[in-house]
Amino acid sequence: MTDLLPSSGLNHVAPRTRILVVDDEGNLRDLVRGYLEREGYDVHEAADGPSALERARSLNPQLVILDVMLPGLDGIEVCRELRRFSNAYVLMLTARVEEVDKIVGLTIGADEYMTKPFSPRELVARVRAMLRRPLDHPPPEEDADAAQRLGELSIDRSRRLVTMRGDEIDLTAREFDLLATLAEHPGRVFTRAQLLDRVWGSEFYDDHVVEVHIANLRRQIEQDAGRPRYVQTVRGVGYRVGVPG
Repeated sequence: MTDLLPSSGLNHVAPRTRILVVDDEGNLRDLVRGYLEREGYDVHEAADGPSALERARSLNPQLVILDVMLPGLDGIEVCRELRRFSNAYVLMLTARVEEVDKIVGLTIGADEYMTKPFSPRELVARVRAMLRRPLDHPPPEEDADAAQRLGELSIDRSRRLVTMRGDEIDLTAREFDLLATLAEHPGRVFTRAQLLDRVWGSEFYDDHVVEVHIANLRRQIEQDAGRPRYVQTVRGVGYRVGVPG
């Protein structure tokens, strides 16, 4: 990223098109901001995951440039949360080639990705192209922060609160993340490898840790852990969340 800022630029879009640049490297944010502002974009910044979500809620940007490795909350989780209240285009940045498979392979709602180092001019070209094409994401539900209800089970992601028949269930952070991940798409089967990627995000864990946490989760939310109604096993494949009738 050694390009110098161009001496002049044409405004290819309306100046009120808002872009949020999220990266913990101040120099990179400054560089990207300079190029984008020369093109007429209204550019805002955030340096960590929580502030990125806060700024996205207040600014309602049309496009978010989002680094994968962020303090507080990583970019993949930020993107998932962003999709709950925004249909903005998302361009993800990663410095690690191995992260590309995670970005592409998981349904996290990103539209494009670029690996670091990159040419700022190429990034601007990607931004222009993204803003010209139709949005692939449906508008978020009006009440995106409402708790999700599955039978007698309620999952409130914004408060990280789970209740059963109105009584709070005391889950660990991992147990909550595991349940919330499964509940994103009721009925969809997640493999153990997918759950490891989404909840633990590390190659240093094996399938056994998923099985242990599934067993603990069932003891907390199922009337009969041996005959689970909510967290179901699909033999030879993985797990899914069912909705009891």
